[in-house]
Amino acid sequence: MVARLRVIYDMNYPFKIAGLWMFILCAPAQGYVQAAQSYIMVDAQTGHILAGSQQNEKRPVASLTKVAAALVVLDWAKLKSIDLSTLAEVPSLNPAQTGESAIGLQAGDRVSLRDLLYCSLLASDNVAASTLAATVGAQLPASNDLSATGVFVSHMNALARSLGMRRTLFLNPTGFDNVADGTAPYSTAADMARLTRYAYDDGGFPFYVKQPTRQVHVLRNGVDSSFEIKNTNELLGREEIDGVKTGRTRRAGDCLILSADRAPESRREGEKVFVTPRRTIVVLLASPDRFGDGLVLLRQSWNLYDRWAAQGRKTNKSQSL
Repeated sequence: MVARLRVIYDMNYPFKIAGLWMFILCAPAQGYVQAAQSYIMVDAQTGHILAGSQQNEKRPVASLTKVAAALVVLDWAKLKSIDLSTLAEVPSLNPAQTGESAIGLQAGDRVSLRDLLYCSLLASDNVAASTLAATVGAQLPASNDLSATGVFVSHMNALARSLGMRRTLFLNPTGFDNVADGTAPYSTAADMARLTRYAYDDGGFPFYVKQPTRQVHVLRNGVDSSFEIKNTNELLGREEIDGVKTGRTRRAGDCLILSADRAPESRREGEKVFVTPRRTIVVLLASPDRFGDGLVLLRQSWNLYDRWAAQGRKTNKSQSL
């Protein structure tokens, strides 16, 4: 855990988490003709909000939800020293609640936890995310009579509360719209930026989402088959972009989280050298052109970052996550 974050423990979430500040609305980015219905640009190091519009508005976030699901798995595996090469069996799932598998996973298939994470984060596979939830949820502490997946989702929400994501409610591990009672999960651009800051505070998660492709293995009827999956983030590798996640459903529209870094800045004061990491996070929700919008906003975020850095990187609670 880096020094910039105050480490706390929340009894409702048994894994290490980072306390982050709340925020207020910021003015839209100068020169940007808004297409996404809400967006935010943030300095990952300090949580300083560079710019945003409607970033506090509750909206469906589609498969951006899988970021939270992956973090629960990774936190659990780290806490319990679980080997991510452990195989999990794909359960029987209702396609009306998960949709079809992006890579053709079937009930009874056995896949490593690691490859399920890759399928969930890179290919945005709902069956992979649901398998992780059912497998890990069965081993998580529960205070009431919930299914394994219900327990898992309760831990996703506990993580959200611990990070100050007060306008977020997860109802499933996938972000899928089709919920039995007609409700839909929701979050905000700012809350998803909080989640992304937490994700990038650990080396495990960033490694997954920066992979353009990945070979995964599926054991079916005793036969080991390999599949190459491709990252759905079309901007990966452009302009220092190294993550994070795409999302799309009918209700949510097109959603995107981007993260990009530049070489750290260093300065000498006497015998001391101070190094400042540079990373910006962009979240946009309900965009008609998520990759076009994302690239424009990322470039704008660096312009705003440079201006802010030149002014001494001043921060205050009211303008930070």
